[in-house]
Amino acid sequence: MRIAGLYICVFFVIILTACTDFSADEGKPSELEKEEENKLADHSNVQESKSEKNQTDSDEKPKEEAVSLSVPQYKINAHNWTIEPMNQANLKVVLLTIDDAPDKNALEMARILKKLSAPAIFFVNGHFIDTPEEANVLKEIHELGFVIGNHTYSHPNLKSLSEAQQYKEIVDLNDRVEEIIGERPKFFRAPFGSITDYSRKIDEDENMVLMNWTYGYDWVKEYQSKEALADIMVNSPYLVKGANLLMHDREWTKEALEDIVKGLKNKGFTPVDPALISMEIE
Repeated sequence: MRIAGLYICVFFVIILTACTDFSADEGKPSELEKEEENKLADHSNVQESKSEKNQTDSDEKPKEEAVSLSVPQYKINAHNWTIEPMNQANLKVVLLTIDDAPDKNALEMARILKKLSAPAIFFVNGHFIDTPEEANVLKEIHELGFVIGNHTYSHPNLKSLSEAQQYKEIVDLNDRVEEIIGERPKFFRAPFGSITDYSRKIDEDENMVLMNWTYGYDWVKEYQSKEALADIMVNSPYLVKGANLLMHDREWTKEALEDIVKGLKNKGFTPVDPALISMEIE
């Protein structure tokens, strides 16, 4: 009987120990489970790292694009006044320019160009922005996104002026434009294309790019109609890659402007953004 009782006691001890071990291990992962958990954790960390990297790339991308847009992509060729690409920029471009602005048609011309997504430089004269009303017109053209250039204050032939007079014609206009739109012109075009050595020096001192043009026709009597002007501007023998197109603030030019831009685009030419032109010429 004692032996039987001893066996019974040992049996209960074994059972109690097994239950205690099971209770202690209950809820603890096995070695296999631990390995699987570690794999899941590593995978989660990798995914989280990728997500953070993608977010960083996404945050940085607009900054990189903004920088690239500010880098000059074109330059002025001072030998023929065409717009030449730098690096891998589009070759088939034209520069649209409007002189003698803002007289009676420039604001409407700016609205037409805006509608057509066609950038341009408006070369202004000081005697067209003397009054508050005229100043507001210039301001609106600028606010539409167009670059304002210097075409002298009163449109004289610079070769007929003294150095002091040339200085006044150019710098006084820069001062007036800055007063109206908050920035000075970055481009200069002399009336009649009449450039002097001294005006070149002023341009350099004023940090302006000098330019004339490749071709223009709207001052010629033969082309002072919508149809004739649109036809010659699009089909001119001087239309080349990088052509610098001269137009003026004139009613017939305003009427032909949409056909001119569409005709140029149909031939594969893109109006270049003046903001992409280098401030140095060669």
